[in-house]
Amino acid sequence: MTIANGAPKYVDVADELEAQIRDGKWDGGKMPSVRGIAEQHGISVVTASRAIQILRDKGLIQTVQRSGCYRVPPPTAERWALVHRNAPGAWMKATVSLSRVGFEALARREPMHLEPELLTPRPGATDADLREQARAAKAAGVGGMFLLPSRHSEDEMRVDERLLEACAAEALPVVLLERNLRGHNRPLEHDLVAVDDLDGTARATRHLIDRGRRRPAVVVASPTSSHNDRVAGYLFALHAAHRDSGGKGPELKPFVLYQSTDLPSRDAYAQLADQVRKLKIDGVVCYQDYTAMGLIMELLARGMRVPDDVAVVGSDDLPIGDLFAIGITTYAYPSEGMAEQAVRLMRERKKDPPRAPLKVVVPGRFIVRESTGGPDPISEGN
Repeated sequence: MTIANGAPKYVDVADELEAQIRDGKWDGGKMPSVRGIAEQHGISVVTASRAIQILRDKGLIQTVQRSGCYRVPPPTAERWALVHRNAPGAWMKATVSLSRVGFEALARREPMHLEPELLTPRPGATDADLREQARAAKAAGVGGMFLLPSRHSEDEMRVDERLLEACAAEALPVVLLERNLRGHNRPLEHDLVAVDDLDGTARATRHLIDRGRRRPAVVVASPTSSHNDRVAGYLFALHAAHRDSGGKGPELKPFVLYQSTDLPSRDAYAQLADQVRKLKIDGVVCYQDYTAMGLIMELLARGMRVPDDVAVVGSDDLPIGDLFAIGITTYAYPSEGMAEQAVRLMRERKKDPPRAPLKVVVPGRFIVRESTGGPDPISEGN
């Protein structure tokens, strides 16, 4: 295919993409896939592949196996490793995207670049392998690692510990995202930027109480700081509701439910629904939107109405939460705020390596949808 000036179409597309790259459009972020470029420009996948090859030959982009194309950062850009150690499951890709999008938005405003795979532990990686990865990352100009630790198991927690030890050995600073390493009351040994889960769960619980729920429960799944904060926020809201009534209101009994991490997701949601029915729970605050949606489906399958019989709240504001007739009330993940604070802490850490670790919490936004009865335009809004 050619255009009016006689040049092949793929050359024209490559020129357009190059102009966007030089304008900083994909600083720090992943470029569209070959199929995505084909759809955007109304061309075939073959033509799009040829355009990508031109950019690769010019050294403007790099291809990471099984991950896609990334722009090669300008020499002035700060380079960071962004590592997500999420538990496997249907929600993993959406959760990773939610975290990454904040860094990509920040990278469009500041000269920085995210390395996709330089510090990703492989199955069976030895201490020497992890040390070599950290050494290679530093040699490639990576100035630090942002790590979302695994909450899945003790074995995965030990992999996180070994990865952090490898980074420490190479003097590569680390900022944790969302949670500390797995473990109840674990001392904080690295800077941490977390969503304000205490506030979010307290607000969600009070929202249920204000809507007349008298047996609200909270669902958590792992011994991690983020889930501990959720329980703390839930318990505080129960106490505050009784206190605010002047002691005249009912003292609400706490129900902390645990989602199994050993069962397949559907079985775990079914187990939760059975507990909700057995305990006569009338409101549930879940630690993520996928759990909220799974619980809703299982409650409906048991003939229970949402929100009439049981109101359900999620967390993160994942796309699934607003795709169905029963939209999920949720506490939105503050993607850009998380990235901004993480990069700020990283820069401070590089200037002052010996300082004590800091934890910074970033507030989210409470969004009311149909799973708790829909928004009250007078009192609740955002």
